[in-house]
Amino acid sequence: MYGPLVDPVIQDDVDRGLLHALQIDGRASMRQIAATLDVSENTAARRYRRLRSTGALRVIGALDGARLGYETWVVRLRATPDAALPLALALARRDDTSWIYLVSGGTEVVAAVQAPSAGTRDALLLRELPRTEQVLAITAQVLLAGFALPSDWGGLTHLDPDRAAALRPPPVEEDDSPLTLEPADEPLLAELLRDGRTSSVELAARTGWSVSTVRRRIAHLRATGLLSFQLDVVPEVLGLRAQARLWLSVAPADLVETATRLAAHPDVTFVSATTGATNLVATAACRDNRALYRLLTEHLGGVRDVETAPVVRTIKRGGALLPR
Repeated sequence: MYGPLVDPVIQDDVDRGLLHALQIDGRASMRQIAATLDVSENTAARRYRRLRSTGALRVIGALDGARLGYETWVVRLRATPDAALPLALALARRDDTSWIYLVSGGTEVVAAVQAPSAGTRDALLLRELPRTEQVLAITAQVLLAGFALPSDWGGLTHLDPDRAAALRPPPVEEDDSPLTLEPADEPLLAELLRDGRTSSVELAARTGWSVSTVRRRIAHLRATGLLSFQLDVVPEVLGLRAQARLWLSVAPADLVETATRLAAHPDVTFVSATTGATNLVATAACRDNRALYRLLTEHLGGVRDVETAPVVRTIKRGGALLPR
């Protein structure tokens, strides 16, 4: 469970509007959000604090490693029943992992690994994990092209297009030149990963920079696309209690059309093309198993084969290990 979550958490249109506003720009000021929702700034701030304190949501300052030349791998580990949870927790403590799930009755671990170099990738996949006796099988696939990310999830849409557009941050600069991070960025990014809404004043105190330097550096990192502020919402607070990881095989000629259609479904939070025996991976968050069944039987046209692994427990969301 993610924090001291208590149902019901989402109360009304203000809550849903707040979620959508934070999905559009996780670092938008409460003044901007309040104006968009037609409520007072105090009301918007109070609603946010309540949802944050119950564990319903958080904002993550996420690094886009692809723009630094990193590879992202989806790793599946089949383990002995007694070892799966300890293995997932050990992976979650690594800085290079995110979105770690226990699936398939708790005997399989799925993790995203962001590898900055071939050396770090090989160390984990070829040396460290294979030496773990409780690991019975390993598969790894490179994510090639994303069609839906949790930050794009249509299930949170609530504001009308004009109000949503008013909150949208400036587009990322298109530039093919190599991007780099400064060593001094590391403490800033660590703080923003912990809480993407940490104030500039607090960030200045923790990094030793001036407030103006913090703001200028965040603006630069956002403009280049290296840093984005993503809303992480626990699906259960929206009544979505059937979650699953899907691996799909699609004819290459149909891959883009199928992935695009799947990404538009409100029950689908993530879709990416991959290498490997299957060429699409997706995550679904449905109201119940009947809704999951409808997704699998009515909305997967063009799919030759699909493997469904129900999510038993989420160990790490984004880049943060969750409380037990």
